Amino acid sequence: MCQLLGMNCNVPTDICFSFDGFRRRGGETDHHADGWGIGFFEGRGCRTFLDWQSSCVSPIAELVRNYPIKSTNVIAHIRKATVGRISLANTHPFMRELWGHYWLFAHNGDLKTLPTLQSNRFTPVGDTDSEHAFCWLLESLLARFPTEPSPQELHAAMKPLVAELAQHGSLNFLLSNGRWLAAHCATKLQYIVRQAPFGQAHLVDQDVSVDFDALTTPSDRVALIATEPLTDNEQWTKMEAGELIVFADGLPTLI
Repeated sequence: MCQLLGMNCNVPTDICFSFDGFRRRGGETDHHADGWGIGFFEGRGCRTFLDWQSSCVSPIAELVRNYPIKSTNVIAHIRKATVGRISLANTHPFMRELWGHYWLFAHNGDLKTLPTLQSNRFTPVGDTDSEHAFCWLLESLLARFPTEPSPQELHAAMKPLVAELAQHGSLNFLLSNGRWLAAHCATKLQYIVRQAPFGQAHLVDQDVSVDFDALTTPSDRVALIATEPLTDNEQWTKMEAGELIVFADGLPTLI
């Protein structure tokens, strides 16, 4: 199975510390060595880095680790291939445009069957179940809302669509349009919200610590979502199977 990492904040923040631990799971501390990717929303733009090589040896991953890109929404993925070839086209996160915004999607799990795509507005480029599911979800939202709905309408509409998609198999995913980040749990997802008073965090996958109190302001708030906790001295919240949570400004809301 793959692993997921997401970040949602109320102020632009870099993910270097968390990514340093996460990338080591791509072939060093774990076996997810079939490619990796990460996407950063920056205003209306979206900067993505993808590589079919394992993240623990990828020169691109090393660049990202040392490049403090600040973003309010980030999605990262390390892949253990189960459906689809090991290739750049099959590397998450996948990106599409809807209602004039970029969307990112990364998935962990296996869909045993796939819903039918009714149009060619969103077409898979690779051959993964994940990209197909992303295309179906966006197609379904566009069919319901020809023009962009309010966030409340959108999130309410997402819930039954995600439940329908989850009937096809295991569906852990992260989804963002740059304004918020949604996380759906089928088997494993956990999150933590870091806010004042900040403390020290220590990575699980590397003997590295950081004192967030020295790097933040009292008003900062950062939510991290991951398949497995990235730190061993903080309290992570385990999501329940079937939960769909939207994170906005670093705060989680169950929908």
